[in-house]
Amino acid sequence: MVHIREVPEADIDRALELAYLVFHDRPEKEVRERHHALLARCDRIGAYAGDVLVGFMAAYDFRLSVPGADLPCPGLTFVCVAPTHRRRGVLTGLMTRMMRDAADSGSPIAALWASEAAIYGRFGYGGATTGATVEIDSTRPLALRIDPDRRPLRLVDPEDAVDVIGPFHEAARAGRAGRPDRSPERWRDEWLTEQDEEDEELSPPRIIVLGDPGEPIAGYVIYRTKPEGDGGASRTPGLVRVDELEADTPAAAAALWECVASLDLTGKVSAWGRPADDPLLHFAADRDQVRVTAQFPALWLRLLDVRAALTARSWAAPVELVLEVHDARLPDNAGRFRLKAGPHGATYARADGPADLALDVRELAACYLGGTRVTELVAAGLVQEHTPGAAAALDDALRTAALPHTSDEF
Repeated sequence: MVHIREVPEADIDRALELAYLVFHDRPEKEVRERHHALLARCDRIGAYAGDVLVGFMAAYDFRLSVPGADLPCPGLTFVCVAPTHRRRGVLTGLMTRMMRDAADSGSPIAALWASEAAIYGRFGYGGATTGATVEIDSTRPLALRIDPDRRPLRLVDPEDAVDVIGPFHEAARAGRAGRPDRSPERWRDEWLTEQDEEDEELSPPRIIVLGDPGEPIAGYVIYRTKPEGDGGASRTPGLVRVDELEADTPAAAAALWECVASLDLTGKVSAWGRPADDPLLHFAADRDQVRVTAQFPALWLRLLDVRAALTARSWAAPVELVLEVHDARLPDNAGRFRLKAGPHGATYARADGPADLALDVRELAACYLGGTRVTELVAAGLVQEHTPGAAAALDDALRTAALPHTSDEF
């Protein structure tokens, strides 16, 4: 018999050993200590077979930007089940407990990054944002179609970085849905660590900001570098890995991209997890020099309380539809509901009439931030449109100025 209960702080090391077993990892002491400190700040749920921990799940206490609002949103992490207890309902038990606890605490949504994308759809999670890997051939100057902002660039000591760039990042979150807030601990332990957890050859983080001294910054970039390597028959160029680049204007972004693409002794810039509508892809003059090399689902979202989630966000256009929502895990979300929404707010109440659209809560979550079009899901056979034009009307209402995006993997 497996029992689901909270994991006390005394069991954090046991939880980490289980996670390292499941994810085939054996981190160094410094990383283990960082993971321990991280889990001490998280909510923790475990599955115990007697006194043995056979399943584990933790949740960050996040707030997530959604269109027009900022909502409490547990961010799931370290989700794992012992190989001896797979396919016995352990993950279902953990997920059910987490969803109940989060809903009881007033969180209308939850989020995660999926190590195996096939798992989480059955729990009602939908892929709500898309990330892209962008590479720049920096063996020659970056060709641009716009003039970069020529205010001064300056390096910031990582010890001072949170105070300098943290407020800029927090303000920028409102401009794109799907972005978790960052505590000082997350900045320190996940973005500004001396050694990168996945590649020890990378340099410590470097932070460059744009703007006149004494004035608010106009943007920043966090990057790490790797020296030229021996690739056997040929040598690989020095690498600049951009971890994050934020700017308040296209010209400011152009200045920061130009800067990292011109670093001496490097020939390639790689930026993982960029937004699919990154302005760089438009103001770069040569798309053979700036290429998207990968695109992938990033943040997965779960609507725990559909009514609260829909009425909390802003709406770009008026819409009135009856939605037939299916939710196998949280039955209060299931049924037919009349959504009436527009620029002045939204209502969502049970309805008796015929449905205009029928969809699973997973598909509704995928569309919630504005990153997935309902019409695309109709074309894929995942949403049923009973009233012609209903999907397009909902798309117009869900639309956002910028695509949702986050690079906060957790």
